[in-house]
This record gives sequence, structure tokens and C-alpha cells, in this order.
Amino acid sequence: MSENAVRRLIAMFEAISAAVEAEKDHLSELDGAIGDADHGTTMSLGFLAVKAELAKIDVDRVQPSDVMATAAGAFLNAVGASTGPLYATAFRRAAQALAGASELNLATAAAMIDAIGSGICERGKGQRGDKTMLDAWLPAADAAAAALADKKTSAEFWSDVVAAADAGANATRSMVAAKGRAARVRERSLGHVDPGAASAVLVIRAMAATIDS
Repeated sequence: MSENAVRRLIAMFEAISAAVEAEKDHLSELDGAIGDADHGTTMSLGFLAVKAELAKIDVDRVQPSDVMATAAGAFLNAVGASTGPLYATAFRRAAQALAGASELNLATAAAMIDAIGSGICERGKGQRGDKTMLDAWLPAADAAAAALADKKTSAEFWSDVVAAADAGANATRSMVAAKGRAARVRERSLGHVDPGAASAVLVIRAMAATIDS
């Protein structure tokens, strides 16, 4: 079972990397309006590094938590900007959430999403409404917990999670940035979707496509 879960997590990161690569220019354009116009490049470098490092893994000898821990180290080594430590902490927390798990089900998926959001909160000292990636991750975590409690099907679970993340990201358009580089432009950030939230949706969509069972 753990081998299958490991393969699915590796496939998840491959899908994330492909999704980010396809939208890299768009993410940088979003960032150009309120930041340094490098978010797409940063995310691309991070997930390409994760993909390369995971390709070296012996799937017969590792657990799902090891995949997340490897992703954390690879992302941090590749990305020196603030996004690097944020996602590295997120993936480390996800590794802790998956400790002892040998399969991927809705419960472990919900725990992983919650851990990622919590890790980003912890590292960035942010909250919902700051106009950051948390505005996608935290609603996604809430939706995952609610769908799990309501005993929804896998398809319903992931549909709710993606919809919540997408709505959260879109809501950043009406926010004034309180954290990150965008906070330097304050009111000028109004009317723009936060690039971190936009890329978070890409990540969550790729998770849904590969973990859904």
C-alpha cells in the first residue's frame, strides 16, 4: 500500500510542476502588478527541483511522509526567496501529518492540506485576508475538513476543496495586501489577484487530479 501511495505523491508533484510550468508566465504577470514579477519563475524552479529529487527515490524503501520531507528540502534548496521557506515548512508539516500513514485516503488528504496551510501560517505569521497564498490554502483546508465530516465522496471532497481554494484566490482581488512584497504597495494591490493564491490553486488542482480515488 505504501508503495502505491508513494507513487501517487510523486505523480502529484510531477503534475504540480507541469501545471506551474504551463502558467509560469501568467503567474509572473500577476506578480508584476504588485510584486517583483518573479513568482512564476520561483515556483517553477522550486517544483522542478522537487520533481528531480523525487525521481531519485526508491519507492520500495520509503513512506509517504518521506516524499513530503524530500519535497521540503528540495524546494528550499532551489528557492531562496520567501516562498521557499514557506513551502518548505508546509511540506515538512505535511510530512509530519503523514507519519505512519501507508495509504492516501480522504482523511490523510485532509490532514495533508491542513498541515500545509498551518505550516505556511506558522512560517509567514499570516492569516486569511492578508492577500497571500493563505487565502487559498485555508479555505481549502476548511472545505476538506467539512467534506470529510459530511462523509462526502472523493469526487465531492475534491470538488469542494478546489472550489474553496479558487473562490479564496479570486477574493484576493478585493483585498489590500498586508503581508509579503505586495504589502509595500498597499492600496495599489487592490484589484489584483494575489499571485501566491493563484499558484496555490494550481497546486491544489493538481493534488485533486492525482490523489482523487
